Amino acid sequence: MGNNIKKRGHVISNTKNALFGLLIGGLAGAAAMLLFAPQSGKKTRTQIKQKSIELRDETTTNIKKAVAQVRSETNRITAEVREKAGEIKQLGQDKLVEQMDRVSAALDAGKTAVEAA
Repeated sequence: MGNNIKKRGHVISNTKNALFGLLIGGLAGAAAMLLFAPQSGKKTRTQIKQKSIELRDETTTNIKKAVAQVRSETNRITAEVREKAGEIKQLGQDKLVEQMDRVSAALDAGKTAVEAA
């Protein structure tokens, strides 16, 4: 289970890094476009607006994918934990029945010994 938590943390970390890189790259591209654009300001502003919309859409899509991936992993881990909890519960019940049988047998042996004496 420890590996699953590390794995989930790694997935989240990778997703954050990817989103951060995407954002920084988009901003750097927009800045470079402003500095080196040999065109009118109006055309440049239109391009910036379009690129901003594209970047927003890409970021939204990537965030939705990351959230879906985290949910899926969380559901899988939850199912594993529930399964293990059920196994532990059953094991505890089995041990309890085993101990009750031992106590009952000891009581019967004690009664037999008292009656024989």
